[in-house]
Amino acid sequence: METIRIEKKVWPEYFQKIIDEKKTYELRLADWVCKEGDLLVLKEWNPKTKEFTGRVVEKEVTYVGKTKHMNFWSKEDVEKYGFQVISFKSNKQKSPGLILGDECY
Repeated sequence: METIRIEKKVWPEYFQKIIDEKKTYELRLADWVCKEGDLLVLKEWNPKTKEFTGRVVEKEVTYVGKTKHMNFWSKEDVEKYGFQVISFKSNKQKSPGLILGDECY
């Protein structure tokens, strides 16, 4: 499949977290096609001035998860609690996959 360059706006507080590598995901409405290997061109957008700031960062898409057909939770629970997106990386100090009680290490 062909790699596609996809340009998207990102608000300053989120853009800076991406630059600082604290935010390693994007939560977006799935109204456009995106796949592993595509290139996200993220452009910082100031919603107050309604202008681009000029800062741009490019990120390769490594995973795309869709939620439309997930039936893990009831509609009532989703409306009550919403979703949370969790970003993670390997923890070098603990053995991966080790399960102790309710926690997984």
